[in-house]
Amino acid sequence: MKAPKVSEFMTKQPACVTPRTPVEQVARLMKEYDCGAIPIVGDDTFPIGIVTDRDIVIRAIALGKDPSSLTAGDIMTAPASTIVENASLDDCREALELAQIRRIIVVDRSGRTTGIVSQADLANHLKKKHAGEMLRAISKPEPKLRAATEAAADAVADR
Repeated sequence: MKAPKVSEFMTKQPACVTPRTPVEQVARLMKEYDCGAIPIVGDDTFPIGIVTDRDIVIRAIALGKDPSSLTAGDIMTAPASTIVENASLDDCREALELAQIRRIIVVDRSGRTTGIVSQADLANHLKKKHAGEMLRAISKPEPKLRAATEAAADAVADR
């Protein structure tokens, strides 16, 4: 049996924006497309970053910034993590696990954005055991991150 390629289970032609797109418009696209991430592209749809719903909350709202004054470029995660369309299911799983990310932008041979794969898209094509392993690997916080998160929580509790 032939192993599935990323192009077979990716979301094709995702909504994309430029770094100059207002954050409010990014959020509206997330609602319209029922998604939690929008690729940020430069010239000719080359991916340069991504904005997730979490980026909006953590990098804008939680810091007390006015989202209506921000652009996608102000809060995006960059550089963009990408994978080629003809990569295998296992290659995609490994890429998500190694980078500890939940979504990856799919590009064609020339590097242009053609799709996006989420952890959920991938899990639907994996055996339950592998889906569980992927979830654990992606969700496992790094020791430094865990310590910083705990310190921040303690600081807030002390106020």
